[in-house]
Amino acid sequence: MLRFLTAGESHGPSLTVIVEGLPAGLAITAEQIGDELSRRRLGYGRGPRMRFERDELRLSAGVRHGRTLGSPVAIEILNSEWPKWEQEMSPAPGTPNEKLTKPRPGHADLAGMQKYAFDDARDVLERASARETAARVAVGALAKALLATIGVEVLSHVVRIGTVSTPGDVRPVPGERDRVDESEVRCFDLTSAEAMIREIKACAKEGDSLGGIVEVIAYGVPVGLGSYVHWDRKLDGLLAGALMSIQAVKAVEIGDGMAQAAQRGSVAHDAIAVDDSFERGGGYIRRSDHAGGLEGGISSGAPIIAKVAMKPLATLNRPVLETVDVATGESTVSFRERTDVTAVPALGVVSEAMMALVLASEALRKFGGDSVEEFTRNHASYIANLGSTSSSARSQ
Repeated sequence: MLRFLTAGESHGPSLTVIVEGLPAGLAITAEQIGDELSRRRLGYGRGPRMRFERDELRLSAGVRHGRTLGSPVAIEILNSEWPKWEQEMSPAPGTPNEKLTKPRPGHADLAGMQKYAFDDARDVLERASARETAARVAVGALAKALLATIGVEVLSHVVRIGTVSTPGDVRPVPGERDRVDESEVRCFDLTSAEAMIREIKACAKEGDSLGGIVEVIAYGVPVGLGSYVHWDRKLDGLLAGALMSIQAVKAVEIGDGMAQAAQRGSVAHDAIAVDDSFERGGGYIRRSDHAGGLEGGISSGAPIIAKVAMKPLATLNRPVLETVDVATGESTVSFRERTDVTAVPALGVVSEAMMALVLASEALRKFGGDSVEEFTRNHASYIANLGSTSSSARSQ
């Protein structure tokens, strides 16, 4: 199984991530990871900070000559703006130049201050910041590389920003990631993308923010990842937990999700049929994918589909949210940090990383292997046995 741990603050010298459990021999470069980080910084509605903070990274452990060693991999993402914050964020004893005492509604500021007995919201926001997701995207690049060795591809697209949503049947397929990324809002439907940009522009003029929904899809996942045996090993539970852990995410839907609550069982479920060519499903297919590729906590061989909903960002470009100055007890408006109008396009990239991490971890649990060669060999043997077992059972 994969384990990873991130460390660092938004305006600190760097973000660091350590990932343990990758097999030896996985081809990876700093450039591959950098490409994923660049995707996270794109999107119409992002603020100037995305231009200021270049993602300079260093692979400091676990990789030699472009291949993993089987030992923990350490990645450091440097903050190019650190010189501006070195005094304010110094780990040495001292005091800040200014304390932030007007917590923002919708952020972790006040609850975090109360939990840890802080009198400065910066002690909370620096770690609660979505900047931390850069570290997740970096380790997600490793997970994607591992999944690619067994034919699994994870991609995403924006299906809603504000009040604008895409047609429900518009969805990218494997190999179309670059086409999605060509859109300024990472929306696969061009007409919807134009309407989303207009809504972002209108919101920006008012100094407000927008939320939205992304759809993240995993193609090529074999049947059998996850488990129905224990609650904490169900794949849909693992995916929902990972996706809900992303900053500002308030809902996760697997497959048709909420819509199924209003449907009858005769139409809500995915009929099963025989197709001997469908190897990763053991010769069985689902005629539809209402379940989002998951049944009973286990992958079915169909594409895994999840929708991830992000609330509007809590920091606005105009001070309108009422709060209380914790130093004086007086009613006031919340402080402002640099912010975006929307971060929904970036949410898709982060969601890809989190889904890839869960699937890669469960694939390692299922197939094992200390090297990539052993991992892929075990996977191939499992798929071959699925097909032979299914064909034998049907012939009896």
